[in-house]
Order: sequence, then structure tokens, then C-alpha cells
Amino acid sequence: MAYTPLLATFSAGTSGAWRIVEMRTLSGPALTAGPRLAVSHDGTVSESAVWSLSGVGSNMRYTTRDEADQLAARQAPLDRAEAIYAALIPISKSAEWWALAQDERRAIYEEQSRHTTIGLEYLPQIARKLHHCRDLGGQFDFLTWFEFAPQHQAAFDAMLLRMRASPEWRYVDHEIDIRLERACDRGG
Repeated sequence: MAYTPLLATFSAGTSGAWRIVEMRTLSGPALTAGPRLAVSHDGTVSESAVWSLSGVGSNMRYTTRDEADQLAARQAPLDRAEAIYAALIPISKSAEWWALAQDERRAIYEEQSRHTTIGLEYLPQIARKLHHCRDLGGQFDFLTWFEFAPQHQAAFDAMLLRMRASPEWRYVDHEIDIRLERACDRGG
């Protein structure tokens, strides 16, 4: 089994392997724009960072064994050569969401919104990794990282439209859509 780093730190500034193409604040306060995004797995924050967000990989809280097996069988790895586009989508959910019991959140997440079912339709073209950060004291609950090839951008946008139209998104109160392209020099 391949090692998957637990910690991920995303830093916007003047250096990084990803060029920030667009930042759209869909709800909540905006983040300061920066030209590049650095991703580290050791907690390193870029010296030029105008902001940094950290999260950890964790267990899948609302996923059944069958769903987890389907995701594992279809999920493409991150850092594929052809996947030169990426998106970082930090999200926070409302106090109302967190006041629900686990089974109530699961019912909204999958039975009503079909979150995993929709995501499966876009694998393996769109690779993704969810980072939890609610318990780290930051301004977001989740940092979702996606990578895909340019020819799959329309599919990625269609997936987001479906997710954002679901009952689950009534509970999202802070969301920023950060679009990226792998920089040719991969550094600064």
C-alpha cells in the first residue's frame, strides 16, 4: 500500500508548483489573492505566503464499506502527468450542520444529496483528496483538492454544479473555488 501523507498545507504566495488562475468566493469572507500555490506535506509554509491552510487526511466519516471500496477501485492517483489542472475548494458548514447527529448528516450527505454517488460518476478522470481541518482551529472545515486533465474541466464543472445544487449545500456557509494550473517550472 502506498504511503499517503496525512498533513497537507496549501500556501498562496509568489512561489509554488501551481499557478493560481482564478479565485471565486461563493460564500463567506474572501482570501487574499496570490499568484502561486505551494503544497507541502510537512507543515512547511511558503515564505511569501499571503495565506496558508492546513488539513489532515482522515477516515471517511459518511461513507459505507461498499462506497469506500468503489471509490478505492476507481480513484486515480494524484500527481498524474496529464492532470495539469487542479482546484482547491475550502469549505465550512454551518453550526446547524454540526448540531446534527452523525446519522442525520449521513442521510443528507448521501441519501438526499448523493454526494458519493455523484463523485463516483467522475472517477477516474477527476482525482480528489479530502483534508479535514475543523478540529485544527482554522477558518474552514474541509479542504478538497482535485486534479484533472484539461479535457476534463467541463466534467469537473458539471460535477460541482450537481453537488452545489444538492440539499447538502444548504449547510455550506463559506466556500472558495480556487482554480490552478501546474506551473511549467514547478517551483517559484
